[in-house]
Formats: sequence, structure tokens, C-alpha cells
Amino acid sequence: MRMSRLMIGALSVTATLFASTAPVWADGEVNIYSYRQPDLIQPLLDAFTKETGITTNVLFLDKGLVERIQAEGANSPADVILTVDISRLTEAKDAGVTQPVTNETINKDIPAHFRDPDGNWFGLTTRGRVVYASKERVAENDITYEELADPKWKGKICTRDGQHSYNVGLFASMVAHHGEAEAEKWLTGLRNNLAKKPDGGDRDQAKAILAGECDLALGNSYYVGLMMTNEKEPEQKEWAAAIKVLFPNSKDRGTHVNISGMALAKNSPNKDNAIKLMEFLSEGEAQTIYAEQVFEYPVLAGAEPSEIVKSFGTIKPDTLPLADIAANRKKASELVDKVGYNDGPQD
Repeated sequence: MRMSRLMIGALSVTATLFASTAPVWADGEVNIYSYRQPDLIQPLLDAFTKETGITTNVLFLDKGLVERIQAEGANSPADVILTVDISRLTEAKDAGVTQPVTNETINKDIPAHFRDPDGNWFGLTTRGRVVYASKERVAENDITYEELADPKWKGKICTRDGQHSYNVGLFASMVAHHGEAEAEKWLTGLRNNLAKKPDGGDRDQAKAILAGECDLALGNSYYVGLMMTNEKEPEQKEWAAAIKVLFPNSKDRGTHVNISGMALAKNSPNKDNAIKLMEFLSEGEAQTIYAEQVFEYPVLAGAEPSEIVKSFGTIKPDTLPLADIAANRKKASELVDKVGYNDGPQD
């Protein structure tokens, strides 16, 4: 079975794909295993093919990507892994399905704190873990993560599940900055300020603000752009219109950011083409296209986000290396359970 049969439009993932025999790949191809939705990355891949003549084949998986590559073993057709969140990138590295890349172009384009020290993964775009604030009920235009534990916000904050990777990443950054004991105190204070038990996704928090259920919420910055431009569910435009984006800690260390990123698969059969794609994704044209598609921020210095993203305000990213944050994720997850975060506010 040839990878070309797994092009966009035929992306149903079943246990039978690649199951029988090891495929034979033609020259001039690169095979991508992606956690990102195909429509978000296709403009990038079209631009890459136009520039290089290399055909891109995409297998989209919404779960089990690492396990899939492990099961395929040495015969895996995967060349490049595209995914979101530092946790999934470090998971791929720890599972042994990536290989290190030392490349002058990539290292020049991608800042050190957005790439693995060993070269096993690289950030492509960033998203801020920001605060959604009610335009009607919140006068403040500046806030810190630390202030979210202030009792003045008691009963006024909404979030999704504390164990979701987006929140665990933020909580891990608090452990990295303040130590485990102080992070526990902070997380307890945040829990006590919740308006209700954590539930839903980030967009649901904006919906709750519009409904008056809370005044503040934690959410990723890119969801605001997605809500603002959602033609299939226009009610989401109302949710977005009800909030303003606050970038926490903009006057000191900066806002916690996470990444979408890439890695070279361990047994890449088209390694040269894979490296060409990774170089392309780190450079200006791709950085701009990608950032506009997903309402995120380019990691390349000088590359501009979309006009919609600019309308949120200016982000000052926390420069704490993501590898340091990843190293504290386990502690952060344990703290979520220890303080009973998902039980909601406690009197």
C-alpha cells in the first residue's frame, strides 16, 4: 500500500493501514504523521511542494501517534512528526521514535528555548496561555498568574479540567518559577476562586463569561481567533466578542507559551527530504503561513502573526526553556490531584 493513498481527503485511521507489508517509497516524497488537523497544515505543504517539487503525504491521527510509530518499528514510513504541545513532543522523544537533528538553518531560525537541547524536537509556532476577561465586568487590562489566587476573584474564575495538558503546562511553569511548595499554595488559591468545577474546553470558558457565570478564565490565545472567524457556529463570534485577552506577567517574566512543533522520525526512509521540509517550516514563508492558519505566533524572529492575532495586543513570551517546563509536568499533575483542583471551589 503506497503512502499516496493516505493523502488529505482519505485520512480515516484504522488498524489495517500499513499492516501487511513494508511499503516501497518513491524518490521525491516525504511522509508526515500529524496530530494537527489536515486543513491547518495543507497550505504549508502546498507551498513546500511548489518550492521543492517534493510530494507530501499526510497521515492524520487524533490519538496514538507515538504508539503507531512504535508498532511499525524499523519499517515505519514516518519521516516527520507534526504535533502540538510540549508534552507530546517530549513523549515522542522519551518513547524513542525521534532522532536528533543538528542543522544550521533550523537552529538559526528557532530560538534555543523553543527546541530540545538534544535536537529531538523543534517549536514552530507558539500560543499563549492567556486570561480571557469579561469586557463588561473586568476593568483591569493587566494581570499576573499569581493574582489569579487573590481572594478578590473568589467565585469569578472558570477553567477547563486541571489535568488537561494546557493547564498542566501552565502549572508546571509555576513550579519551575516558584518551587513546588509555593506553586501548591497558588494552585489552592486558584481552586478556591473557581466559580464552578472545571469542565469543557477553552472556548466553553469564553461562553461562560458571556453567560455571566464567571469574569475570568484561562484559555489559549489561538482559540480567540478561531471563535472570531467561526462561520459554521456563528454563536462563537458572540463568545469572542464578550472577552478581552489579557497577557499575564507582561510587565515581568512574560506570558507562559506552549508550542506546535516538529520532529524527525527515528527510522525516516526519506531523511534528506524530511530535513528539507523541517528547514522550510522554520523559515519565513512557512512561518507566516502557519501562524496565519492557526492564529498562533511564529517562533522566527521578525515573522509577523496575523492581523487578528495582533488585535489581541502584544505578547511578551516567558523565555523559560520549555524543556524545564516539561521536566515539571509530573509534579504539576500531582499537585492538581493533591489540592483537589477538579473538585472545584471549597469553602
